[in-house]
Amino acid sequence: MSKFLSYLKTKSFRNNLLAAIFTVIAILFIAFFSLRYYTKHGQGLNVPELKGLEFTQAVEKLEALGLRYEVDSVYIMDQPPGMVIDQDPNAGTFVKDNRTIYLTINTSQAPNVKLPDIEFKSLREVQSLLEGFGLKVGDTSYKADVSKDVVLEASFGGNTIKAGDVLPKGSRIDLILGDGRGNEDVEIPNLIGLTRDEARFSLKGSMLNIGQVAYVGTITDSASAVVVMQTPIISDTLTKIKMGTPVNIILSNQPNQPVVPND
Repeated sequence: MSKFLSYLKTKSFRNNLLAAIFTVIAILFIAFFSLRYYTKHGQGLNVPELKGLEFTQAVEKLEALGLRYEVDSVYIMDQPPGMVIDQDPNAGTFVKDNRTIYLTINTSQAPNVKLPDIEFKSLREVQSLLEGFGLKVGDTSYKADVSKDVVLEASFGGNTIKAGDVLPKGSRIDLILGDGRGNEDVEIPNLIGLTRDEARFSLKGSMLNIGQVAYVGTITDSASAVVVMQTPIISDTLTKIKMGTPVNIILSNQPNQPVVPND
């Protein structure tokens, strides 16, 4: 032990200790500045705003800044195809050169989904179910049935559809619901002079459905054309019909247009 303590007091030990300290400092100094050079400390740029741009515009911006990119796609019906929907990192984020920016693009083609089983389910349940499958509720109409607000039939593009049928995502599904009143009779509304949309609204309020729609005379504006004939029509012998009955209408841009009813 005494020999070791004597060695610590020698000049040789002091020289070796100083050499070791300077060696460690030199290694740390070299490592620090090498790391700064390798990572380009303090050098970089802010990610540009790419959301809302066309894909080609976004690519031009990224390539001009020396940034790489990778692309994923989704389908959003209400957004134009080819537009950047999302980006990662967000705009304004400070990144190094050659960083990869991830872009989400809105695709032009809607993916297909299968119609879930919605028959004999409540309207509220069906709305939630369709939304989960990327579908939407379109027009609703009623027919005589003891079930109230329960889906009896579903259609798309005028054709009846069933569970398992393949449809484009985002499609609107028209539903026929039970009125909860069975075969109850309702008053026939007077549709003469109403536009098509007004007639549809009036019939829906009376738990009736719009049937065939025809036009007569020269049609200059179908939106402003009014009903000049309806079938069935209110008469002394007929004032009520079964709930859910379709009512056919004929429209014209000339309110006084003569119409010969079919026999």
